[in-house]
Amino acid sequence: MKILQLGKFYPILGGVEKMEASLAEGISSCGIPCDMLCASADGIKHIRTVPLNANGRIIVVPTLMKAAGTMIAPRMIGWLRKHAAEYDIIHIHHPDPMAALALRLSGYKGRVILHWHSDILSQKVLLFFYKPLQNWLIRRAERIVGTTPVYVRESPHLAHSQEKCSAVPIGIDPLQPDPEKVAEIRNRFSGKKIILSVGRLVPYKGYPYLIEAVSLLPDDYHLVIGGTGPLRKELEEMIAGKNLQDRISMKGFIDDSDLPAWFGACDCFVLTSTMKTEAFGIVQIEAMSCHKPVVATRIPHSGVAWVNEDGVSGRNVTPGKPEQYAAAIQEVADNSRKFGESAYLRYLNRFTRKQMIDQILLLYEKS
Repeated sequence: MKILQLGKFYPILGGVEKMEASLAEGISSCGIPCDMLCASADGIKHIRTVPLNANGRIIVVPTLMKAAGTMIAPRMIGWLRKHAAEYDIIHIHHPDPMAALALRLSGYKGRVILHWHSDILSQKVLLFFYKPLQNWLIRRAERIVGTTPVYVRESPHLAHSQEKCSAVPIGIDPLQPDPEKVAEIRNRFSGKKIILSVGRLVPYKGYPYLIEAVSLLPDDYHLVIGGTGPLRKELEEMIAGKNLQDRISMKGFIDDSDLPAWFGACDCFVLTSTMKTEAFGIVQIEAMSCHKPVVATRIPHSGVAWVNEDGVSGRNVTPGKPEQYAAAIQEVADNSRKFGESAYLRYLNRFTRKQMIDQILLLYEKS
């Protein structure tokens, strides 16, 4: 069996690419040849190969331009037409119109697994033109796999394909916080309960509601927001307008090497997204792997609240309700150890990388 993971970008920019690369590396580490074909996100001019191990590699094709959130990479089509027949299974990751087009034009006759990470929500014009290709992809796939049972069950695009749908939760290796870095952060915020939130500073992440929630919390709660994005100035002005500069820290981009320490130092992690664009929330399981509880939102038709089991690994609240955020944060942070241990057990039982890879391999064998 030889597998190709198809879609998204390199270098890795977000959760889908991170999960796809993790699958390629994990499957190939089991001795099963597995490659990953994707578009470049760093302006390369020639096809580049990045070795994963003896049985796997990432093939990166040049991107001509980016339009409507999609990498336009025509050379993906040519590469796939030339090499598709080498693979027993093409595992394509959605949404990625460029990858879907490449598969459609490749002439590939083998098995296709469709990984449905999210519906296309914000790009309405793109979806209008892409929908015929998307419908073809749904029909072409012998199996469709989502990251939570909620999302695949409630996606309107998959309503007539439920008989071939299943769910495999995203899995990660546990983050390993450096004790010295954790102690340094705790000392920096001595006497405070540290509330952590990490993500792009974009509208659907719901940060204004989280800032409003901080104004309702006691003075010994300190919010740390890690991330960059177009709303940074607006959020900083909101913080200043509410005189919360001493209670909220905007850290900007937090490097992957430093992120585990922030998880290790916090009393709880908060995910305040408001739209089903947030389909899973990998940051939740990263926090859980560090024995940290989560406050998340009950986004309709999203899997976020399924990942964070209410009353077990933390609390789930109504999106856009600062008073609910504040009450849940206080409850969870005040009982951080109890919720944190339950969160870690939930991570171990459902969200390890080995579990994800084993379930995907089983899917390949059964399809």
